Amino acid sequence: MRDRLGRECVYVPSCRFGLYAALRHWCPPGGRVLMSPVNDDVIFFVVLAAGLRPVQAPLDPSDASLDVDAVPDEVWGSLSAVLTTNLYGNPDPAPRLRARCDALGIPLFEDAAHAIGSEVGGRPVGTWGDASVFSLSKHVGAKAGGILAVADPALRETLERSCEELLLPRRTTAEVAYAVRPYAEAAVRGLRLRRAAWATVRLLGLTEREEIRMPLRPRELARAAASAPGLDAYDSWVRVDMHDYRLRSGRFRFGRIGRRLDRLDDVLARCRAGTELLLSTRWAVPAAPDGSGPARGAAQRSPGAVQPLFRVPLLVADRDAAARALARRGMVVGYLYDPPLDDYAGAGFTDPSPAPEGARWFARHALPVDPLRAPAVVAALEESGVRPAEVPEGRVPSGG
Repeated sequence: MRDRLGRECVYVPSCRFGLYAALRHWCPPGGRVLMSPVNDDVIFFVVLAAGLRPVQAPLDPSDASLDVDAVPDEVWGSLSAVLTTNLYGNPDPAPRLRARCDALGIPLFEDAAHAIGSEVGGRPVGTWGDASVFSLSKHVGAKAGGILAVADPALRETLERSCEELLLPRRTTAEVAYAVRPYAEAAVRGLRLRRAAWATVRLLGLTEREEIRMPLRPRELARAAASAPGLDAYDSWVRVDMHDYRLRSGRFRFGRIGRRLDRLDDVLARCRAGTELLLSTRWAVPAAPDGSGPARGAAQRSPGAVQPLFRVPLLVADRDAAARALARRGMVVGYLYDPPLDDYAGAGFTDPSPAPEGARWFARHALPVDPLRAPAVVAALEESGVRPAEVPEGRVPSGG
């Protein structure tokens, strides 16, 4: 990762852990962090755990990137930091955000969990911020591990020590579970037991999400604020979907991550090809309100602009129906972030976006699909008659 980014890097057990370490290093408690409302709720709770106030940004509805020009001047002046999302691998406008942060004298953090291999401004995503975090569970497919990269090489040892102090001891049971998980998942797929397995998990009460967003539990969350900054009080929210997010890694885990990283460039090439196919379909841009074709003013993407996306957000009229159509063919749609975080958490826990409509439109219509299964996705959506999302009159996404 150091060779890829040209930056000093620290291995961390997860992207969320690395982000917490970065926020704690750069931001004093009580600071305000501009972030995307279309983001994983776990990241929202990481910001709260760091003792910071999330501030939700306006988004470009065509791709959910941060809309720099729509952030009011008074909001810019109140911030302690900016956090990008690079949702699904589509870059946020990091060069412009870097310039804004430099002018304000505040740090820029890049969440590049979805964006290994993506570029913006002629540079890799993750090379614009004071710090950036990567997930090795996504494109790498290791189901563990992350990278914290820093612009100032002199800070590497300091951050490494900080991470060491935050880590929990390695657990043998966690390493064993990690070792056998791929084989268990392969057995479930091979025996076509997915539905039975999920039903059993729900019956045993082991699911942490019945809906897209995890339960907020506002009373408990308000009590946790008295202990911020700190991960312990927020652990039940931050650990969702990854209970070993702050455990020390063992030799077996490092070995698998290393082997997966060796194949990363091949995976990115396949993602790029699948992304190009998906972005050539009628669901890649919103439709005109009369259904006559792409909306006037909608972004037209050229093949040369294709990024090796982790997921490709197709824009469909009925997202839930489209997801069911894919599920009937064995393709489960994940990484949905609906409703936006300000609607999910409310003004008690976050500053709402001054222009929430773009995020709401995108969250409702985005269908994030795996580019590695692009031909099967296109066939399923065509067969099911899935329609592109239509934009209301006078509200055509601007694109970028």
